[in-house]
Amino acid sequence: MAQYKYIGRDVTGRIKKGTIVGQSKREAAAKLKERRIAVQELEETKATGLNKEITFGNPVRLQDFSVFLRQFSTLLKAGVSIVESTQILSKQTSSKHLRKTLESIEDELRSGVPFSEAAAKYKKVFPPIVINMIKAGELSGTMDEALDRLAIYYEKQHKTRQKVISALAYPVIVGIVAVAVVIFLLVSVVPTFANMLTDLGGELPGITVFVMNASEFVQGFWWLLILFVIALIIGLQVLKQNPDTRYYLDYSLLRMPIFGKLFQLAALARLTRTLSSLFSSSVPILQAVGIVEKVVGNEVIAKILRTSRQSLEKGESLTAPMRSSWVFPPLVIQMITIGEETGSLDLMLSKVADFYEDEVENMTDRLKSLIEPLMIVFLAAIVGVIVIAIMVPMFQIYSEI
Repeated sequence: MAQYKYIGRDVTGRIKKGTIVGQSKREAAAKLKERRIAVQELEETKATGLNKEITFGNPVRLQDFSVFLRQFSTLLKAGVSIVESTQILSKQTSSKHLRKTLESIEDELRSGVPFSEAAAKYKKVFPPIVINMIKAGELSGTMDEALDRLAIYYEKQHKTRQKVISALAYPVIVGIVAVAVVIFLLVSVVPTFANMLTDLGGELPGITVFVMNASEFVQGFWWLLILFVIALIIGLQVLKQNPDTRYYLDYSLLRMPIFGKLFQLAALARLTRTLSSLFSSSVPILQAVGIVEKVVGNEVIAKILRTSRQSLEKGESLTAPMRSSWVFPPLVIQMITIGEETGSLDLMLSKVADFYEDEVENMTDRLKSLIEPLMIVFLAAIVGVIVIAIMVPMFQIYSEI
């Protein structure tokens, strides 16, 4: 389909601008007429490198997406049609990218395309779990329930993610402040005292010489430090694109002191919540495990899930490969085993997800209370080293007078 840029007026006389897709200019104009927009200008546009919108990762915030799913479910339960619900939500959402996507989906819905098929064309906005659960809901006639489960899923994901971010925010902020203070001292304060100590002569302590050399390096090669940070960020992004190197990066995160356990709990909560939501929507187990591989966000766990999927294909248990891995605690394995034996895998996984989501919340609270004094001591130690490096030779000089 071609994309057309239009300018027109709605029934209230307000100017409307945007884009619309259609097989031809005539079809695009007809779609705008259905929306009660009087077209003034309609031109075909091409998504070239100059005008194509560039996005990284998911362009829609998790919070905006969960609100959209909740509202969509509510509208369908109230008896509003899928087409009208999509139109209403496209006007109400605060996300520009989601609004444009919903407008394009609305056009396809009016031409008879199912929502899941239309949404599948926008993979950056609608991940596989959403497409598959909506498709299952369309086939069973329970799309409102599927959307309700998705809304609960994303709301819990957002809550867990915010907890992890809040635990990481404090050390990151204090670290940035520490670097800024050190740079300020090395660039503004140390040179003044260094000139004075050099003029007075005498042998300087090793710590003072080290700090003075660090000050000269920062003043002369500050651009090198900036290049190093940029290269580090780009290097990590490149490494994350390679599955092998990403595996070792994720493994390092899980083995990290203090925070490794938090990342593990968050990943397990995401895994069990996703599987529970998919099973509740009657998505086949092999397909569900394949989806979780892509959304779990950790290559170490994804690799184990791939082995579990192969185990299922052979007619074996889902938990067989998990038992030999340190990533999966006994609780997860036992609950999945019980779920397989009793046919209530979705319920068991939901209970496990609730447990680990609570664990993430409790652990973030403990970490924040532990990290705060440690970071204060860390910052004080760094500043203290610089202060000592300046004060020690001054005391030596005064004692010799």
